[in-house]
Amino acid sequence: MLGGGYRPLLDELGLTHPQYLVVLVLWEQDRISERDRGNALQLESSTLSPLLKRLEANRLLRRERRAEDERSVALRLTDTGARLRERVGTVPLAIGDAMGLPPEQDATAKQVLRLLTTNVTR
Repeated sequence: MLGGGYRPLLDELGLTHPQYLVVLVLWEQDRISERDRGNALQLESSTLSPLLKRLEANRLLRRERRAEDERSVALRLTDTGARLRERVGTVPLAIGDAMGLPPEQDATAKQVLRLLTTNVTR
């Protein structure tokens, strides 16, 4: 796990690191299925489900059955969850600092991680 330098920032937001990751994915693509969210984060359903329940209890997201397929559940940010993005501020930089990653290398690191994830999951 990453160093604790960023944890006070997440505490202020009322989020754990895994919850923060779920919310980050929702900010990038709102209204995505639970299954796709789990795949994006490389999390099993048994791990993702409790995270989603806590985020829903905190009124940051809603889980809705899809009309076209009731077996599928869509995740959607609430207004509170969307507004939380404005408060994130320096969290990404603090996490980068905890990993020893300079801001200018952030895009490169993300690109390499996406490639590795794609290759490993094939």
